Amino acid sequence: MGTKVANCQVQAVFEQAERLAADFAKTAIERDRLGGTAKAERDQLRASGLLKLIIPGEFGGFGFNWHDTLRVVRIISRADSSLGHLFGFQHLLLATVRLFGDQWRHFYQETAEHNWFWGNTLNPLDTRAKLIADGADWLIDGHKSFCSGALDADYLIVSALREPDGKLFIAALPPNRPGITRFADWNNMGQRQTDSGSVAFDHVRVYDHEILRNPGPLGSVFATLRPLIAQLVLTNIYLGIAEGALAEARQYTRSQSRAWFLSGVESATQDPYTLKKYGEFWVDINAAALATDYAAQALDLAWSKEDALTVQERADTAIAAATAKVLATRSGLDVTQRLFEVTGARATTAQAGFDRFWRNLRTHSLHDPVDYKLADLGAWVLNGQAPKPSFYS
Repeated sequence: MGTKVANCQVQAVFEQAERLAADFAKTAIERDRLGGTAKAERDQLRASGLLKLIIPGEFGGFGFNWHDTLRVVRIISRADSSLGHLFGFQHLLLATVRLFGDQWRHFYQETAEHNWFWGNTLNPLDTRAKLIADGADWLIDGHKSFCSGALDADYLIVSALREPDGKLFIAALPPNRPGITRFADWNNMGQRQTDSGSVAFDHVRVYDHEILRNPGPLGSVFATLRPLIAQLVLTNIYLGIAEGALAEARQYTRSQSRAWFLSGVESATQDPYTLKKYGEFWVDINAAALATDYAAQALDLAWSKEDALTVQERADTAIAAATAKVLATRSGLDVTQRLFEVTGARATTAQAGFDRFWRNLRTHSLHDPVDYKLADLGAWVLNGQAPKPSFYS
């Protein structure tokens, strides 16, 4: 990943992302009600070229660093966190190919040339998919849940446990491979257009060259950056939700909310309790943003080390990522719940759509409870024990 992208190019991409986000925001409430695949919006992302942000220029991409790529995730998530989720996972899955397999140059070139949108059928916590040897190749049988973006994907990252020893294997597969069935069965209360439903594998052939085995998931310290990238993708989604909720609440308070009859003021914008709450929202979100940007910079430093990355450097990045994740989750849940206190009873109408912010953040944050991040941070503060690298943290 390049780190010397011109400032003017970075700014141009941010402005392009803002334009896309503004367009997505126009239909975000309606699409949240409908659920299903945001096909038109995904095609807009394809056409934008932004799906190749982290791909180095020599392979046809922008060569962005993680800090700037994650800023784009946050910009899109302010308008629509489902699309921010899919866009963030695009770059997480590209990082997975880079970290786990020596085929990454090929996949980077193909992604850049064809604007591939990658889908996730990895989810190692779902152990139902099994991999068995079949001569020189392999077969996958079983199911996967929480397969974000799989329905409209141009390529998939797949995980399965090898029989009989249970070792985790990761592969990159075309979604039209015979035996792969993608289901439109995602119907949760939030993140409703992430297509995070299920995928079935029925004797799906996997050629040996499609397996990401060198170095594989835990084959090097560098490879263990993958879960930290995942954490920071989620953190920027949460922060984007909080920032989007604050921006919409502010607009509503200024244009629609009425002063409470006992407040002694004529405008809701002068109510002392309203001002206090907006101040609290700002402090909490700003603290989360500073911690998130710091963690992204730490990730960029670790990423630049590649195979020279040390265990201690990885640990420092993990601590920064966990700190940001906790702050973004807490501030986001607080703002998305309490925004009604500064907008008023009329803001609870379905037309306003303010409930989507909390539903999206609450749905997503349950997949990785922050209590375990706090336990990791406590072990580091109290005992000097760094988070142990794994596929999950």
